[in-house]
Amino acid sequence: MVEHEQRAQRVRHVRVAVIGSGFGGLGAAVRLRREGVTDFVVLERADSVGGTWRDNTYPGCACDVPSHLYSFSFAPNPDWPRSFSGQSHIRAYLERITDTFGLRPHLRFGSEVRAMRWDTERLLWEISTTGEDWTADVVVSATGPLSDPRIPDVPGLADFPGPVFHSARWDHDAELRGKRVAVVGTGASAAQIVPAIQPEAARLTLFQRTPPWVLPRFDRRITAPERWLHAKVPATGLLRRGTLWGVREMQVGLFTKWPERLGLMERVTAAHLRRAVKDPALRAKLTPDYRIGCKRILLSDDYYPALARPNVDVVASGLAEVRGSTLVAADGTETEADVIVFGTGFHTTDMPIADRVTGANGTTLAEEWRKDGMAALRGASAAGFPNFLFVIGPNTGLGNNSMILIIEAQLNYLADFVRQLDTIGGRAALDARPSAVRAWNRGIQRRMERTVWNTGCRSWYLDAQGRNTTVWPGSTAEFRKVTRRVDLAEYQLLRAPGRRPASVSGAGAGAAR
Repeated sequence: MVEHEQRAQRVRHVRVAVIGSGFGGLGAAVRLRREGVTDFVVLERADSVGGTWRDNTYPGCACDVPSHLYSFSFAPNPDWPRSFSGQSHIRAYLERITDTFGLRPHLRFGSEVRAMRWDTERLLWEISTTGEDWTADVVVSATGPLSDPRIPDVPGLADFPGPVFHSARWDHDAELRGKRVAVVGTGASAAQIVPAIQPEAARLTLFQRTPPWVLPRFDRRITAPERWLHAKVPATGLLRRGTLWGVREMQVGLFTKWPERLGLMERVTAAHLRRAVKDPALRAKLTPDYRIGCKRILLSDDYYPALARPNVDVVASGLAEVRGSTLVAADGTETEADVIVFGTGFHTTDMPIADRVTGANGTTLAEEWRKDGMAALRGASAAGFPNFLFVIGPNTGLGNNSMILIIEAQLNYLADFVRQLDTIGGRAALDARPSAVRAWNRGIQRRMERTVWNTGCRSWYLDAQGRNTTVWPGSTAEFRKVTRRVDLAEYQLLRAPGRRPASVSGAGAGAAR
């Protein structure tokens, strides 16, 4: 009781609370300052900024988006060392963003959000964290889809005698040299981990439920003259970024409208596999039986060569059971291992933050989403959760371009949301209309039917019911257009209790088209 009263006395109020300090959270902080909003905090559960680029420190960790496209447009980095930069360089970039834009006074480390509740009387959010408690007029959730690792519930795993860890929680004390290492999963992380640890492992076994499509990476060192030119003539860096963006935008139609035309890309990938893997039996294991792009396409020049090494085995089946140090695959294959590394992805369709957010109706966001899957108006606003916005929300992911472009588009939406509240004045809140959210989501799902991501494979894009609630079925240019400003007709204006929610003038609610 005494502790509760003391915490209540320490509650502080801010205009905006941002959750997370990865690209989304830091971008939101920069944008708020540019809008003249300085009364905000960034709540971070860890002890430093960086998000997924702080958490993922596994061997070989790097970005699969070209460096010059994987940075904020308002903070270009002319000094990227490689065309696809590694984890340490991206994390250093985010630290520089924090310092350059004066964000450190707003950061609150060791402040994991434990619970949030909308106060319908005071029209604000009550936020309980592992640090201080807060109230806020507006909350921005920038926790991202790659923040909470997913480890499958494998019978017997708890009794495995050796180290067991996820790629995003790498155990740097675990000795791999001379050990029998099992890697479970064949996603983007595994494609980087396997080549990095294969030379030191006595035996490496890859448990592959589904083979990925792997395209050449063509990574290279960016030369000193190139970096000098980008620093001295910034327009050259912008040209490079624009070219990278344009090439990827031209591919959008293949993924979203005409997946049957992806045959050429499949042939390029098949040739890449043939060059690296001469053993026909292994090559057969590594050949996908689904349309390229249905699952995330991987980029690697060394993944296939690593799998072809004599000390590597590929088990074409998922891990089903652990019996002591024996790993049993779904097809019955048994493998002895000293270490297990899971590269099994993240909670992308069931964001853990959703269990901690209670809205105006007294239900959590997770409870609302269990009905029909994740959904948010323009990827930002969920009905019944006033003044609560996502950065990287439902159906904002990409299959072929840089998420930084999506983040910046959502920052535009956040900025206009705050401006609208300022214009309305007084204690007010905007709550997405259920009809607007439904219309938007119907449009998204209707378009999703013809995309490559819905052609029949099993992937992290789909939830347990087979709905694609993660990917944006269009171009980044289109997404930027539909999130340029807040359409007030899509929201209810909430005022003091006792009054009926008022309508706000504006254009009619629109769905994705």
